[in-house]
Amino acid sequence: MDLLADRGRRVSLEELNTGRLLSHARKQAVQRNLDDILVVDVDGHHYENECFDEFLPLIENEVLRQLILAGRAKGRQTLMPSQVSFQDMGGRITRYPMRSSERTGPGKIRDVQLGHRWMDAMSIDYSCLFPTMLLAVGMHPSVEMEIELCWAYNRWLTEIALPQADGRFYSMLSLPLSDTDEALRQVETFGDRKHVTGFMVSSVRSMPVHHNSCMKVYRAIEERGLALAFHSAVNVGEPVFKGLNRFASVHALGFPIYNIIHLTNWVTNGLGERFPKLPVIWIEGGLAWVPFIMQRLDHEFKLRISEYPLLKKKPGDYMRDMYYASQPMEREDMIALECTFRMINAETQLLYASDYPHWDFDLPSTVWDLPFLSEKAKHNILGGTAARLFKLPPRNDKQKENLKRFGNLAV
Repeated sequence: MDLLADRGRRVSLEELNTGRLLSHARKQAVQRNLDDILVVDVDGHHYENECFDEFLPLIENEVLRQLILAGRAKGRQTLMPSQVSFQDMGGRITRYPMRSSERTGPGKIRDVQLGHRWMDAMSIDYSCLFPTMLLAVGMHPSVEMEIELCWAYNRWLTEIALPQADGRFYSMLSLPLSDTDEALRQVETFGDRKHVTGFMVSSVRSMPVHHNSCMKVYRAIEERGLALAFHSAVNVGEPVFKGLNRFASVHALGFPIYNIIHLTNWVTNGLGERFPKLPVIWIEGGLAWVPFIMQRLDHEFKLRISEYPLLKKKPGDYMRDMYYASQPMEREDMIALECTFRMINAETQLLYASDYPHWDFDLPSTVWDLPFLSEKAKHNILGGTAARLFKLPPRNDKQKENLKRFGNLAV
């Protein structure tokens, strides 16, 4: 039997699994009776590089499909610029090399089986499944490749992965916004498919999201009653980060900065007025940046109101109409965190996110244990608001009772 070293002893590969790694998370969930509460994760991930061979053949363009498959056959295994060693870290966190040691059975694809394992451990009922490497697709030097990768991945998700997940995975599909005609085609093609609750724009891109060519895309999403998410990521090649020598520094600044830029353009250019029924969600930038940008934009608005011709209220008021994912929740100063929750109307606008299996993921207890939250706020943030927003049904009678009690039962 193959053996691996683990904290000075030898363990079998059978022990290296998600259930074992998250055994304490399971204990936390049981102690807090979280199985009785609908928990919806708006930001779960998988490593789609492990299933390239499943969805790359779905690329539409025959020439690009042949080029990329031929390249992989010759050993060129990556699609994105390499970041080897920059964010790798020591310790016991299972990252790419050891993930392959976890065994799964026949019948369902590996990603679904691994997903159900970590969801069960954390007492998560539903999770929005996002890619990882493809979050950098907005910076791909080839717009055609961005289009093809999003198309192939969205087909794989909606035709293969999500149908095998027993209804527990949903997704906001990757949107190739660099070509808005193609983005619209993908909204029209995939927007009505089962388990699709919206579309996701990878925030790591330089294209202005308020450009007039994008309006038809946002309108099509709004008309379908779907959500629009901006999912941030990190780009170590961003020129402004060249002066930073640690991944932790780039990580701390990089995730918020892209969402700050796009949110500022969204609000300043009046898209909240143009698409009042479109739920907009900002994902994986943390929360500490939100009060900062609220105050900055409200201050500028008072001083230069002529530059905001479409706005009928302060920028911060439009921001309070938006939704925010909770991860990673900055909890070093509880007074500051409570102020942040107040400023964003967290009881109705904050959505729990785990970001599992990334190294900085948050358990549901991150929200449940906050001392300043009411019971209603805890239920809403952990899943009630998402259930209403995405029309997700309860999975047992106790969850149904709680959703009804706090006004979040989807109809």
